[in-house]
Amino acid sequence: MLAELIAHVSTPAALDSNQVATAVRALVDPGVPAEAKAEFLTALAKKGETPDEIAAFARELRALSEPVPLADSLRSGVILDVCGTGGDRLNTFNISTTVALVCAAAGCVVAKHGNRAITSQAGSADVLQALGVPIDQTPAQVADSLARHGFAFLFAPNFHPAFKHIAPARKLCAERGQRTLFNFMGPLLNPARPTAQLVGVSRPAVCEPIARTLQMLGLHRAMVVCGEVTTEGAPAYLDELSTLGENTVAEFYQERAFHTSHWSPTNLPLQGATLADLAGGDAATNARIIEHLLTGKERGPKRDAVLLNAAAALQVSGRARSIIEGWEIAAGVLDSGNTNAKLNALRR
Repeated sequence: MLAELIAHVSTPAALDSNQVATAVRALVDPGVPAEAKAEFLTALAKKGETPDEIAAFARELRALSEPVPLADSLRSGVILDVCGTGGDRLNTFNISTTVALVCAAAGCVVAKHGNRAITSQAGSADVLQALGVPIDQTPAQVADSLARHGFAFLFAPNFHPAFKHIAPARKLCAERGQRTLFNFMGPLLNPARPTAQLVGVSRPAVCEPIARTLQMLGLHRAMVVCGEVTTEGAPAYLDELSTLGENTVAEFYQERAFHTSHWSPTNLPLQGATLADLAGGDAATNARIIEHLLTGKERGPKRDAVLLNAAAALQVSGRARSIIEGWEIAAGVLDSGNTNAKLNALRR
């Protein structure tokens, strides 16, 4: 099966939905050699995945995930996810995880999808575990946490059992320095089916394709971002909104059309900072950073990075009408202690 698909994409030509379904069946089949899967993923990446292809892969893979039995009252409202694809290799602390807690404290229902570290020292699962938040929850427990706390963490391996059959091929590609479709697939596969997302990507060119993919998947509102920083004179990119440079943004909302832009947060009360000011470490180190942010001990550039990204997430969720209003709401829930209280409630 994969040999025919490799020949097809090498022409190069895009895959249709039936071909994607065939590819996914082969990728999750334990009887298909990892080398063949890696060859297919490499050929697809070299062709360049289209938004239609990415959306088709996401639909097929989502259908294989464990569903979350959400109550109708939750399903009818806004469900927010805040996550990045990873891969920027800039060793920042867990900004999006902190932002997810801030948004939950501000009244959003947050279904945070994530995993352990792959390209960093501490992934969202690692740091939440270090904070004492349960990460190994069943679908029913996730649904209960969302209903009671407005926050739940969905540990990706628990919800995507078929991925264990893709992992050896991904490892082969990684060893060869070859990126694959799965480098940016994670944010598209949240089993809680969020209706609003803030997604960070590590390359500006990926913002628009991922945003268009989210739109095809039926999300109501989304913002896909990539933030520029300068390291040793050369540009580098965060899979977050950057307080240190220009941001590439692709976004869409129910009430207005798809929009792309480039902007710097010069109208916000940012403190002077460098990339080193946003540095993190292992899970224990990043957990301490988050605790200091939530208790008011940390009020420097790390707080600014959280406020900026939380402001965007609150705008995407509909809680704020603008980045400026979102910044003010986020600052309020941090200063009031509500975010720390939310963390303490999740620890029980």
